[in-house]
Amino acid sequence: MTKTVLVFKTSVNCQQEVKYLRPLLNALVDRKDRWNFDLEDCDHILRVEAEEPEPEIISSALQTQGYVCEEL
Repeated sequence: MTKTVLVFKTSVNCQQEVKYLRPLLNALVDRKDRWNFDLEDCDHILRVEAEEPEPEIISSALQTQGYVCEEL
């Protein structure tokens, strides 16, 4: 199956916040899929590479934790 790359603009600012979100993102993304943040980008990008991505669930989960998370 082909993987899809989702790109989100977020308000995650530092590695400490990434660490805080790690368990949540690991629960949302299948083990064979991947996610990472590019905090040096001005939009603090979250990339999710997944076979069956669910962008609404990912953005909603981060928003519930108090972060901006919008799919680009």
